[in-house]
Amino acid sequence: MAGAAAAAGARQEVADARRIVVKVGSSSLTTAAGGLDADRVDALVDVLAKHQDREIVLVSSGAIAAGLAPLGLDRRPRDLARQQAAASVGQGLLVARYTASFARYGRRVGQVLLTSDDTSRRAHYRNAYRTLDQLLAMGAVPIVNENDTVATDEIRFGDNDRLAALVAHLVRADLLVLLSDVDGLYDGDPSRPGTSRIAEVHGPQDLEGVSIGSAGKAGVGTGGMVTKVEAARIAAGAGIPVVLTSAVHASEALAGGPTGTHFLRTGRRTADRLLWLAHASTPRGALVLDDGAVRAVVERHSSLLPAGIAAVEGEFSAGDPVELRDGTGHPVARGLVNFDAREIPRLIGRSTRDLARELGPAYEREVVHRDDLVLLHH
Repeated sequence: MAGAAAAAGARQEVADARRIVVKVGSSSLTTAAGGLDADRVDALVDVLAKHQDREIVLVSSGAIAAGLAPLGLDRRPRDLARQQAAASVGQGLLVARYTASFARYGRRVGQVLLTSDDTSRRAHYRNAYRTLDQLLAMGAVPIVNENDTVATDEIRFGDNDRLAALVAHLVRADLLVLLSDVDGLYDGDPSRPGTSRIAEVHGPQDLEGVSIGSAGKAGVGTGGMVTKVEAARIAAGAGIPVVLTSAVHASEALAGGPTGTHFLRTGRRTADRLLWLAHASTPRGALVLDDGAVRAVVERHSSLLPAGIAAVEGEFSAGDPVELRDGTGHPVARGLVNFDAREIPRLIGRSTRDLARELGPAYEREVVHRDDLVLLHH
């Protein structure tokens, strides 16, 4: 009985959510041939537009898929340049379709394209939040996508499921809804008899022994169930409940109905951008720390000073994300570095006071400030 009451309470939390991030995958918006399916887009918008009293941010895949047919491509290209070309053509078509569809309800949309670089740096993170918050305040529906036309492998989120989890954290959402072509997480291959849908996930322990497949069956997306479960884990860990279901069950999901898989919150809500640094940044290099610096960073949450660095690896510039490693090469933290890679060798092992006296006051600062540093828990 207690379990049923808890389930009802969790679903009520979904129904009561005021600010919601909804993510929809390519396979839910496109035809098998790779073009946008206007009827599918309209069906999704019909559901979302009914919720006039809620603030909805839509993270939408589909740009690359929408650009395939107009460019005469019969399948998703493997090389980055042609993917970016398809995204460039398709993103305009995607937003035009959403603009026309929401206009039927007198609703405006705003396009927001992000790269992970935009959101792990402090000023860019604040700007992204302000833009999204202002669009919502003005009654518009932000349509968010990865900026595929400029994103290189180094600054890619890699999949829109993870992007949606991070956007939910960024806008301080009450709920994340992940829509795909599968109506939830199953304890095995859903096409095989004897498997059943997992209604609730209270934490990682509920997924032990569950085989999670990859790759969508439509062949136009990049994600699969693996990326959705990872996105749900990130959001739930940041204090945001998640419902994972199919696009055809979107209305029931938003109403708090018993559809899909509900991931309950496992962590506390935070308003900082360190979640982005941990999950959305790709290190451009590494700093190897001595044992004392590892203890200072990990146990005392101190900034990293030049005196604690034993070696530097890679090519990076001030402001880039770097990995902090212990003497065995194990990554212990990630942070935004305050110096270029070529500057660091002459700083290694020296005190900031000595450096300031010899090189000037600009060198009397941390190599990685504790406010720009996140510990990695492995």
